[in-house]
Amino acid sequence: MGAAEVIAFEEVRARKQWSTLRQQLHERFDQWLDTLEQAWHEPPATLSEVTATVWNLRQQLTGGITETIVAHAHEGERQRTQASCPRCARVLKAQEQVGRTVETMVGPVALERPYFYCRACRAGLSPLDDALGLVAGCKQLDLYKAAVNLVTEVPYDTAQSLFPALTGVPLGSERMHTVANRVAEGLTVLDVAPSREAIERRIAAVSAGRFRRPVMVLGIDGAYVPTRPDSARQACVGPRRTRAKRARWRGQWRDAKGFRFSLLDGERIIHVLSWHQVQNEEQLGEALQQIKTAG
Repeated sequence: MGAAEVIAFEEVRARKQWSTLRQQLHERFDQWLDTLEQAWHEPPATLSEVTATVWNLRQQLTGGITETIVAHAHEGERQRTQASCPRCARVLKAQEQVGRTVETMVGPVALERPYFYCRACRAGLSPLDDALGLVAGCKQLDLYKAAVNLVTEVPYDTAQSLFPALTGVPLGSERMHTVANRVAEGLTVLDVAPSREAIERRIAAVSAGRFRRPVMVLGIDGAYVPTRPDSARQACVGPRRTRAKRARWRGQWRDAKGFRFSLLDGERIIHVLSWHQVQNEEQLGEALQQIKTAG
């Protein structure tokens, strides 16, 4: 008779939990297959038809899978019956389950979680939202991150038209502008510029096989751009479905100054780093001083 195998209790529990999750994911995939079958009344003829159908239904699958994993991983939070008020530390009892659907890069994710309300502080909370790191509103951080990456490469109007085609989720240029500004708050030229080592590698690559090193050129320029005050973004108070009135705020033309470092290699101009902001000459000089101090 062979020696008995010793299996840790935690390992057994982990296997059981994974087996349960696999079964739930299989059920979710079967539901998606039913939707796919309804979308295909007859077998597709071309690869383009297959990819188009799967692309249109992809978020229903990936969002559903995410929803199942979240429900399984946070079962304790979903069944929570008590919570402490973050303001007065009173013990609160769970009220009814409150549903919430959030939009992510992988699709909509529906959540059912307990809601707690403190009558003394007049404040409500959902611990599951905090455990998942959700933000206020429907759209979540992964969408905003993708939007910021896009608007740093193309204009806002172009990003607005490209974003739904790339993600399947619409996002207005106004929201993109707001998110990009929030992300950029407090950033300095050193936060967005390549490191000294990266710049030296770029110079070395251009200098390879040359007797003289390339010429580094600094260009400084500015242009007036139209701006509007922060008050223009605030919600308007008044009855809905009324005729639009002329905005009460006044726009302002401001000077956007910036600089760009480039390498001249014959007829080629190789970008090194740039910094353009709505700023005055003093702020522009401070940014240049940061570049100089950083080497």
